Amino acid sequence: MTGALFPAIRHALLSAKPMAKVKAARAVARDWRLARLSAAAPEAMPERPARPDHPELLPPRLMPRRRGGSAQAQTAMLHALAHIEFVAIDLALDLAGRFGADQPSEFMDDFLSIAADEAMHFALLERRLNALGSHYGAMPAHDGLWEAAEATQDDLLARLAIVPMVLEARGLDVCPATISRFEAMGDSATVRIIKRILDDEVRHVALGAKWFNRLCESRNLEPVKHWQSLVNSRFRGALKPPFNDSARESAGLTRDYYQSLASAPRGGQ
Repeated sequence: MTGALFPAIRHALLSAKPMAKVKAARAVARDWRLARLSAAAPEAMPERPARPDHPELLPPRLMPRRRGGSAQAQTAMLHALAHIEFVAIDLALDLAGRFGADQPSEFMDDFLSIAADEAMHFALLERRLNALGSHYGAMPAHDGLWEAAEATQDDLLARLAIVPMVLEARGLDVCPATISRFEAMGDSATVRIIKRILDDEVRHVALGAKWFNRLCESRNLEPVKHWQSLVNSRFRGALKPPFNDSARESAGLTRDYYQSLASAPRGGQ
């Protein structure tokens, strides 16, 4: 062992510059995998991760529309995807750092590997933005994803239910249409990136479902009913079809979880 795990996670969360966060996330995942970090002495995670000065964060309702097939729409969609992946780095790191001390080392293996994947996804999208003459931060973005982390910071099961099993599962649903839009633009380079992301996100949802089910069983909770209860109480919004049922099922998120909740408004807290 050459270092401490939890300060390394905290350092990555508090890295504001995008590529610094990418490097820090990949470093902590690599060093943990190579047994260079000790999980002794847990450390509190920050309430919010550090963010760069740009993009400007707006409420979702104020975000500009991204319709049409213009070059501007192309870069706007890419920027939105890059922002999702940037926030996803912090979501995985926070999940590992906030809840991992009380879990087996396999839990840390899984969620730090997800953080490394999200960092790679962001780097690929940022590189593609650069190739199109833009960059991350050139357009506004919204903070809705991190709001889900704030709403579930007190409960590991709630975090697993909402982040991997609702938000990341939603990514599985929208990827086919997103791929079709970039194909219609003739942007094969971006299509390859999104297909790579889709493959990884199936694994991410599967790992979230694995730990959710395992923890429910250890606490004598029925997984489907408890997931539905948490979605009803902790998720603001609706579960909106169409669903990518085949990808969801590959990830262990079968229809009995979500079908009865589809399109129903959620109260939240």
